[in-house]
Amino acid sequence: MSEIEKRLTELGETLPEPPEHVANYLGCKRSGTTLYVSARVSEALGEVGVDLTLEEAKLAAKETMLIILAIIKKEIGELDQIKGVLKMNGFVRSSIDFTKQPLVIDGASDLLVALWGEAGRHTRTATGTSQLPFGAAVQLELVMELY
Repeated sequence: MSEIEKRLTELGETLPEPPEHVANYLGCKRSGTTLYVSARVSEALGEVGVDLTLEEAKLAAKETMLIILAIIKKEIGELDQIKGVLKMNGFVRSSIDFTKQPLVIDGASDLLVALWGEAGRHTRTATGTSQLPFGAAVQLELVMELY
């Protein structure tokens, strides 16, 4: 078991089975030591501020990050190959008056920092939008650095 997976266990988390792609794209693409990870939507559906609370959306972001980590593991073999997280783009399907998108995306960011420490700290975008694919509440995309 990798060091990152040991930390996941210590946090009481497990990686789900990585889902199949829903369209014509790669889950990850490597260029040198940079790993570009395709966006993934949450299993939680609906509009944050109407159908989901801030806390439910934050949990959806964390669960989406676990799915992304499962996809990465399937693609590169071991999560210990990740040196650090460079950038995350986060999108939150929001009601017109919901403005706490950064707090929602913290659900994913907090997990990355818990797993990689300072190397998990990253630059980030947290944007509200009126719609996401399949009616999802959250969508996340990553750029990571590999050893």
